[in-house]
Amino acid sequence: MTSLVFRQFICRSDNYGLLLHDDKSGETVAIDAPDADKIARQLDAAGWKLTHIFTTHHHGDHVEGNLALQKRYGCNIIGPRAEAKKIPGLDRDVAGGDRFTWQQREVQVLDCPGHTLGHIAFYMPSEDAVFAGDTLFSLGCGRVFEGTMEQMHHSVNQFAALPPSTRVFCGHEYTQSNARFALAMEPGNATLTQRATEVDRLLAEGRMTCPSTIGAELATNPFLRTGSSEIRRNLGMERATDAEVFAELRERKNAFR
Repeated sequence: MTSLVFRQFICRSDNYGLLLHDDKSGETVAIDAPDADKIARQLDAAGWKLTHIFTTHHHGDHVEGNLALQKRYGCNIIGPRAEAKKIPGLDRDVAGGDRFTWQQREVQVLDCPGHTLGHIAFYMPSEDAVFAGDTLFSLGCGRVFEGTMEQMHHSVNQFAALPPSTRVFCGHEYTQSNARFALAMEPGNATLTQRATEVDRLLAEGRMTCPSTIGAELATNPFLRTGSSEIRRNLGMERATDAEVFAELRERKNAFR
């Protein structure tokens, strides 16, 4: 089995576009479709043809390019069963626990309700990669728009069970603002301080901060560190449950500037 070529780029203002290309078959997957024109330009530059779109959720900045790309390339769109009526051009619906094969590679589907009720993520063990959409971000997590805090807490925690080396590809470049919030919650975390400095350097050089890894997130992402004594002390929630700490963190992040 040949290795995949990953091509990541910024779409719109802060969305990540991501293409996965298999040289042997010539097939190419887009993870979500934030901007059809930008994705098409990237495909043309690489000499690739789009064959699939893996859709994580129904928000417009993730599906806006579906129909234009489908019309241009005839690509197959795979997306969340619970949001099937909201995904333009959907050809195949999947849900958490489903597994399918793309170019001899197993793709595992994770249910991730919270940001939207039907949000899913795609995990490819052979590539040591998870495509998290707007559930888990580098140093953060998505806003809870449709689900409950309890659902989002469970969804985010699913990622903690993946191997630490797993690369996390998320939907937006939010790392710098997430780092500021994380440092406000856990200023004594030396690993986090080092990572925040690295994030500033990458962005100053015009580079992207993603992908992250599960190991890095476990060490620095406050939403995966609800057991941290420093975070709990700063919140005044030493005796709270992890779910309660998570909810308080998410509410504070909503208002953080």
